[in-house]
Amino acid sequence: MRGIYSYFLSLAFLFIGGCQIQNQGGKVASVSDRQPVDWVNPYIGNISHLLVPTFPTIHLPNSFLRVIPERADFTSDRLSGLPVITTSHRGASAFTLSPSNYSAQQQIAEVGRLSYDQEKITPYGYQVYLDEMKVAVNYSLSHQSGIYQLSFEEGQTPALTVHNKKGQLKIADGAISGYQVVDNEVTENTTKVYLYLKSEQNALRDGVIQKGKLIASQKEIQTDKGSIAMVFGADQQQITVRYGVSLISVEQAKRNLEREQNGKSFDEIATQGRKIWNDALGKIEVSGASEDDRTIFYTSVYRTYERPVCISEDGQYFSAFDGEIHQDNGQPFYTDDWIWDTYRATHPLRVLTEKQLETNILNSFIRMAEQMPNAWMPTFPEVMGDSRRMNSNHGVATVLDAAVKGLDGFDLQKAYSMCKKGITEKTLAPWSGKPAGDLDAFFWKNGYFPALRHGQKEYSDLVHPFESRQPVAVTLGTTYDEWCLSEIARLLNIEEDHQYFLNRSYDYRKIYNASTGFFHPKDDQHQFIEPFDYRFSGGQGLRNYYGENNGWVYRWDVPHNVADLMELMGGRAAFINNLEATFNEPLGKSKFAFYAQIPDHTGNVGQFSMANEPSLHIPYLYNYAGQPWKTQKRVKTLMRQWFRNDLMGIPGDEDGGGMSAFIIFSQLGFYPVTPGMPAYNIGTPFFKESKVHLGNGKTFTIKANNLSEDNKYIQSATLNGEAWNKPWFPHSAIEHGGTLELTMGNRANLNWGAQPQDAPPSAMKMIKG
Repeated sequence: MRGIYSYFLSLAFLFIGGCQIQNQGGKVASVSDRQPVDWVNPYIGNISHLLVPTFPTIHLPNSFLRVIPERADFTSDRLSGLPVITTSHRGASAFTLSPSNYSAQQQIAEVGRLSYDQEKITPYGYQVYLDEMKVAVNYSLSHQSGIYQLSFEEGQTPALTVHNKKGQLKIADGAISGYQVVDNEVTENTTKVYLYLKSEQNALRDGVIQKGKLIASQKEIQTDKGSIAMVFGADQQQITVRYGVSLISVEQAKRNLEREQNGKSFDEIATQGRKIWNDALGKIEVSGASEDDRTIFYTSVYRTYERPVCISEDGQYFSAFDGEIHQDNGQPFYTDDWIWDTYRATHPLRVLTEKQLETNILNSFIRMAEQMPNAWMPTFPEVMGDSRRMNSNHGVATVLDAAVKGLDGFDLQKAYSMCKKGITEKTLAPWSGKPAGDLDAFFWKNGYFPALRHGQKEYSDLVHPFESRQPVAVTLGTTYDEWCLSEIARLLNIEEDHQYFLNRSYDYRKIYNASTGFFHPKDDQHQFIEPFDYRFSGGQGLRNYYGENNGWVYRWDVPHNVADLMELMGGRAAFINNLEATFNEPLGKSKFAFYAQIPDHTGNVGQFSMANEPSLHIPYLYNYAGQPWKTQKRVKTLMRQWFRNDLMGIPGDEDGGGMSAFIIFSQLGFYPVTPGMPAYNIGTPFFKESKVHLGNGKTFTIKANNLSEDNKYIQSATLNGEAWNKPWFPHSAIEHGGTLELTMGNRANLNWGAQPQDAPPSAMKMIKG
């Protein structure tokens, strides 16, 4: 099997390799000439190990217009037309374009099933050859408009169909316009995406497609659902189509198109997109590594810019949070951010490299809360509103992390009020936006979310019909959120709230089972659920007690107080033994049975799951117990095992930057274990030199002397020229620029960072010290 795997892997590299080194115009750049965007390989992870793959998305950084090839999955050999806009992360395209040869067929399909070949994707462009249609497609885009060049072979009569899945289309004066209703289970407010599309060539015929026939055009033709086609002359072999999109109106879509594309050629638009990407990706410079490492790195950076998206249009925006159009007053509005996934590393990365962008995002969160009925901080804001998915309310972590690291362009007092309301007034039940009720009253009185006993039926209407309580995940996540509230209250000098939430942030202890060393669900009678298996108890997805991951992963979900967790476990030696056991405990079932029950718990090393966000900080926890060399070894091993420059190079759901930010930090050599705490854990660098441009004219540089594949262990370090013997460093040491210089070797230095006083900060250490 190894030989067969290697063969297909080599084919994959041949297929995907060209797209990552191609400059505009098709010229292949040498390694030394490549700019950051040339290192991006959008195909990494497009074939999933089990769940949702990555998508090769074409877009500009954080832009509303995103395009993904329309196919069932990467292995499909047919495209369902050409995409126009993806309205949400993982979402399908609104509208579809289908080129065809009108003279070669009696009927025109509403959506073509297009055989394709020679596909090439860059962050700013898309090329594909429709081999049966004999049409070469070239595409590029701006923030709210796109452009297709369709080159037909001689002897064909070009035709182009625009398909609307749910909404309205019309054609008038040679332009196709209309809207599509975005499927929405999030709010009662209807979200529509509007389209204005016009070809540079005049169509000879146009009209609505009915049963494959083109109904003769009139002055204006309209269809509530279906397709409109344009047929061009046989002498018009190249058709150029430009379009604008909007959430406000057709007229605004037209203005967006005109503002972004008037007077610009296809090449100028593509060149502009290329520059925009190079400027964004170039905020971090890396050198001295393999081509694969650099490709993995810049592809990960590209993925962190996929969302949230800016939906401001000429100073106004449509908000699904109240169904109204608002003025943005010079501050762009962003949405589509699954905070449960992105608070851990994506937001902290932006605090370093994109301070103004992160400030705008936080201000957007505040505006969302103001626009919703209860002024609760959002949890999963999307283009369609706040979907309140997963568990906990980690928007508070993004607010705290920005505040303690110096971002001050938002109203912290207002943000605190909204975070506090979202945690204390909304139910903590997962996937629910209901007001607090019986389960929440129990939590606030007793300090933990109660679990159902074996065989006990759900009695609370707070729990979503398709969901379970996830009581351990809710309890641990909320105690962290309460710590974040306590720290914001401290910054605001609200001493009563600070002490109240700080005391509550220790309530994870209420469900700690000292006899087993795990966090264990308790019922409403304060009894641990028994019998219990920390690998498999909890039903499908373990959601009766945990959520997507098992008790071995949630054993470590106290990011704000690792020092106290260590004391609960019995000290440094026990803590290390438990970490080692996590990476060595067998699955306990066949892979077939394990993943049938816990499909999100992929990327396994023992019971550790590299593929799911609650695991991301675990490899760095050795730093807290005096063995940072094991963090260095573990991070390097995990990166090599699970993150590769190939079609299966991501172990699980990448979640639009949630996991990619872990890759970025880990390759740079440090990681924010606790968002909201102004400190970074040191891992092991993958580049001989990295420069993180901080957006204030200053640069944080990481140098790795003697770095090689084997030399992954830190022998000594200096921070800003001074000897540094701690496996972490404070944000204050780099916020105005600085240098972390590491000397590497192939054997562990067991003494570096090993003393108890060297450990990274925790809530308990902050109180005591």
